[in-house]
Amino acid sequence: MTPLTAEIGIFGGSGFYEWLDAAEEIEIATPYGPPSGSIALAQVGGRSLAFLPRHGPNHEVSAPFVNYRANVWAMHELGVRRIIGPSAVGSLKPDLHPGDLVICDQFFDRTTGRADTYYPGPEVVHVSPADPYCPELRELSGRIAEQQSLRFTPSGTVVVVQGPRFSTRAESRWFSRMGWDIVGMTQYPEVILARELEMCYLNLSLVTDYDAGLEGSPEISAVQAQDVMRVLAENIGRVRNLLATLIPLIPTSPSCNCQRSLEAARI
Repeated sequence: MTPLTAEIGIFGGSGFYEWLDAAEEIEIATPYGPPSGSIALAQVGGRSLAFLPRHGPNHEVSAPFVNYRANVWAMHELGVRRIIGPSAVGSLKPDLHPGDLVICDQFFDRTTGRADTYYPGPEVVHVSPADPYCPELRELSGRIAEQQSLRFTPSGTVVVVQGPRFSTRAESRWFSRMGWDIVGMTQYPEVILARELEMCYLNLSLVTDYDAGLEGSPEISAVQAQDVMRVLAENIGRVRNLLATLIPLIPTSPSCNCQRSLEAARI
């Protein structure tokens, strides 16, 4: 394996802009424009890893303007077959607290205008997102989270909003009544683009706040950006520790169907 390849990719989310020691920084050009920044390549637990902060190294790109197609394509060009996408989210339920981890199994998309496919035509592809997150990686990460005594939920639905603004109270109430668990801004179209390139995708959502507050709990105030960053700073170490344990244990040969997603998708 050459120094310019990787098998596992990580998109650092809010508050997670750097991680790897002794990394080689490279620039990747894509047909979809530049990614959010340079990609760091290094070895972690004997595995080759690529790391890219999706918002840029200084959080200069907000969620609606992230070039998701370029980011995912760059990972694919490096040979990445598994992507892990940590993200900061707001809780929509009273039993999901700041500092909790949600290993998502579903999303609900409420974004608009984001470039969300590599197949605009003439070749048409309809990938199935019925189960958008890799079941093998979800099970493995849940096992590790339990071993590390983390407060975590092994499944959950994230509703993806456009951003960069947070929710109104009316929106937040509706999200909760729809049965969704958490709210974020970046899972769509990142996970679907990975599916179109036949890559496994795992989301680790760190709860940082209660969105616009919780109905019936007036003592819980609406989210402020500074509160998000404070909770992230207090808890991001747990995510890093989970990743450091998870990465060496990821099987080299997948047992899931994620990497065969195009077999029945073409018209």
